[in-house]
Amino acid sequence: MFPEKSILLEFKSSVSDPSGILSGWNSDNPDHCSWFGVTCDSNSRVSEISITGGGGGYRGNSSQALSCSEFSEFPYSGFGIRRTCSSGSGKLVGNLSALIGKLTELRVLYLPCNGLRGELPMEIWGLERLEVLDLEGNSLTGKLPVRFPGLRKLRVLNLGFNRIEGEIPISLSKCVDLEVLNLAGNRVNGSIPGIFGSFPRLQGLYLSQNKLTGDFPDEFGYNCPSIEHLDVSQNFLENQIPPSLGSCGRLRTLMLFSNMLGDVIPKELGRLQRLEVLDVSRNSLSGPIPAELGQCLNLSVIVLLNLFNPLPTNGNSSGESSPDSQGEYNYFEGSIPMEITTLPKLRIVWAPRANLEGKLPSNWGSCENLEMVNLAMNLFSGEIGGVFERCKKLHYLDLSSNKLTGELDRKLPVPCMTVFDISGNLMSGPIPKFNYSVCSYMPSSNSDLLGVQNSSFAYLSYFTCKTSFGAPLPFSGARFMIHNFGGNNFTGPLQWLPVAAERLEEQTDYAFLAGGNNLNGSFPGSLFGKCDGLNGMMTNISNNKFSGNIPLKIGAMCRSLRFLDASENQISGSIPQSLGDLKFLVVLDLSGNKLQGQIPAGVGHMKHLKHLSLARNNLTGAIPASFTGFSSLEVLELSSNSLSGEIPESIADLRNLTVLLIDNNKLSGQIPSGLANVTSLSTFNASFNNLSGPFPQNLNVMNCSGLQGNPFLSSCHIVSLMVPSPSVPDSNGDSQRNVASPSERVSNRLSSIEIASITSASAIVLVLLALIIFFFYTRKWVPNSRVQVSESREIRVFIDIRVPPTFENIVCATGNFSNGNCIGSGGFGATYRAEISPGVIVAVKRLAAGRFQGVQQFHAEIKTLQRVRHPNLVTLIGYHASETEMFLIYNYLPGVSEKADVYSYGVVLLELLSDKKALDPSFSTHANGFNIVSWARMLVGQGRAEDFFTAGLWNAGPQDALEHVLHLAVTCTVESLSHRPTMKQVVQILKRIQPSSG
Repeated sequence: MFPEKSILLEFKSSVSDPSGILSGWNSDNPDHCSWFGVTCDSNSRVSEISITGGGGGYRGNSSQALSCSEFSEFPYSGFGIRRTCSSGSGKLVGNLSALIGKLTELRVLYLPCNGLRGELPMEIWGLERLEVLDLEGNSLTGKLPVRFPGLRKLRVLNLGFNRIEGEIPISLSKCVDLEVLNLAGNRVNGSIPGIFGSFPRLQGLYLSQNKLTGDFPDEFGYNCPSIEHLDVSQNFLENQIPPSLGSCGRLRTLMLFSNMLGDVIPKELGRLQRLEVLDVSRNSLSGPIPAELGQCLNLSVIVLLNLFNPLPTNGNSSGESSPDSQGEYNYFEGSIPMEITTLPKLRIVWAPRANLEGKLPSNWGSCENLEMVNLAMNLFSGEIGGVFERCKKLHYLDLSSNKLTGELDRKLPVPCMTVFDISGNLMSGPIPKFNYSVCSYMPSSNSDLLGVQNSSFAYLSYFTCKTSFGAPLPFSGARFMIHNFGGNNFTGPLQWLPVAAERLEEQTDYAFLAGGNNLNGSFPGSLFGKCDGLNGMMTNISNNKFSGNIPLKIGAMCRSLRFLDASENQISGSIPQSLGDLKFLVVLDLSGNKLQGQIPAGVGHMKHLKHLSLARNNLTGAIPASFTGFSSLEVLELSSNSLSGEIPESIADLRNLTVLLIDNNKLSGQIPSGLANVTSLSTFNASFNNLSGPFPQNLNVMNCSGLQGNPFLSSCHIVSLMVPSPSVPDSNGDSQRNVASPSERVSNRLSSIEIASITSASAIVLVLLALIIFFFYTRKWVPNSRVQVSESREIRVFIDIRVPPTFENIVCATGNFSNGNCIGSGGFGATYRAEISPGVIVAVKRLAAGRFQGVQQFHAEIKTLQRVRHPNLVTLIGYHASETEMFLIYNYLPGVSEKADVYSYGVVLLELLSDKKALDPSFSTHANGFNIVSWARMLVGQGRAEDFFTAGLWNAGPQDALEHVLHLAVTCTVESLSHRPTMKQVVQILKRIQPSSG
């Protein structure tokens, strides 16, 4: 037998130890039991090796909170076993020695958060006395063994966040004393075996971030007396949430997000009296939210939808800058039951874009603990008065993009809120002076949120950090506040800043957003009176009816101002010189007003300014030479004024400039030749001035459309596609040219093939959306849409199949739509095999007609579908539509289910988007070895989605919508049926990414 001291020295020699953690392990120290991290039993046999690398620790035991940037790397840290393994020093790096298996008395092998790599030695699985095996947060590879020769006494098996592959072995069931199993963050595949009903002592099961497929085993719920934490999130689990989970009476956290689970939330979950956190977001759930969840008296966090992607962003510690709806397909019915909103310990309700409707829940119990409510992008209507004013701890309330009406309640604790968003509603009346001068409770900083040691801490910190990453701010401080009143019908003046005195602290960044209303009165200078206590302030009051002058001393009033957008108002007078004192201003937009006089030279002192827009005013004089002080300037818009003089040569010193718009002025002289050296410049327009001299051919962004209307400029040799429009007077009485919009300019430059491609892509989206118009054409969208149609058994037929289908023979051939003839089901109904005559077999998709209205609209839309012909598509033969029964009839392909239809749609969509002779039956997606699916998947995987499209289609945009559609097409064509979306999910995605018609 190897002496144990020699085994430890061999372990030391197999790893790199740059921080000297094992410096005391040497032959000069004969007592190996005294070495760092080593514990022995009474016989000097090694019983424990415990070395934590990188300062990693459990969040529940850590006194140091994560910053928001760190939290993006460790999302949901704090649930049970998950650590925060930092990337700092103090790690053992190298292979794990197989000689560890010779330490036969070893009970604890605890080496988390190190840099161990290579295959996990098989010898470890033979340690018969081992109770704790914790190697979380390393880079170990290999597979779990098919058989466990030892480990019968194992209590903790933690291999989380390594690179372990393979399936979960059935033989693991021999570890009957298992209390914690963590395989999260690996590459484990296959299905979840039913053995997890065999561990009576199991308290924590963590299988998230793997490649698990199939159902979650129903057997788990029949023997789960000890389970407290269950996390199977971020896998590919499908079908329903097992109702049997309601029998796990000790369950505290249930994490099911980011799977493919369908059907409804089981009402049996209401039996979980100890449940604190329930997250079912990013699945394919539907139906009503069960009122039985109101029986979970300890429920603190309920997440029904989450538009933030919870996966780490591959080392991008800045997190995501905006919500990401991909992967979120839940679509509920009705509202949030009062039984849930009155739960006594409720802290977070997170359900943006959940299809919730009706009146906003008015009864939130005593709401003593309520901190976060996100019900944005739903269909709530009515008023919000008297709803939340008793919620003293509420610091996050997002009700944006609903249909809320009425006036704001003065008793709302807005001045104490970190986030208050009521934008995109139908609110009216004034923005009141809220009656909160002192905040009885508020999180003093985002970091303080991260230090809370309870089961809801992870969500409080996660949603706070994600919001700060996506905040529309040109700054990122440790503390932030966002108050968004934009896009309503608010009226009256603004006379105060809705921030409590306690929040006016130097570390706080504050955004006051009120653009797109009907606010009026004089320029709201009172907003800037107290902002010097802030670290930074952002103000957007654009698209209102403010008038009067900008305060002369605004630069001294609010030196912390970082962002000011007062565009599209009726502000007059001159631009104050004191604006130049706003040293930290990043964005200044005063366009679309009635400002007069010269641009003050002092404006050039704003060293951090990136965006300056003074377009569409009545400004006169020259462009100040002091603009050279704008070392950070990226966008300069001075269009549609009466500026005169020459373009300063010094403007070529703006090396970061990307956009320069000086058109529709009275500028003269030559275009500075130095602009050719501004390599970042991508947009330039100096049209309709009095410029003269040679045409600067060396300027890459120069074209005739950007220089037309300059009669003294040398002849342009580039063929122009633009035709100058005649001058028309603007609202201020000045003469302007009607220049084509960017979209019009793009259309003029497109080839006929590109236009056909765009048209075809639009057509396929409209075709797929046709069903949406019908299937979701309910009373809440078109109140008077119901048309009385006489009952009929008529079947409209588009294709001759020798035996005309009739209502009677369809019903007979399907056995009255019996389960025996059912060949698949999806979101819209079930599909049946029907042999209507010997040898004549069709597929019949029966629709859930009882839920829908608008039969005549369906008749019109279905005609679009019958015109689509393609070898990769099932063919629509005919259909029946009445008030009580609706079904589609199409050609039967053996083995083709709804998921195969989805594949067909995906292939056609790829052909359309790439302009590969779309909808041309002579074109083969596999001709000459070319596989359009593989090509698209490769480009998406490499982040080169742009390369898939023709240049004209990509430039015409909208590019984000095109990229979303490409991702959808690739998802539809994955090989695994279980990984493809259902047709219900496809139409929901298309509905969400469809560009607005405006």
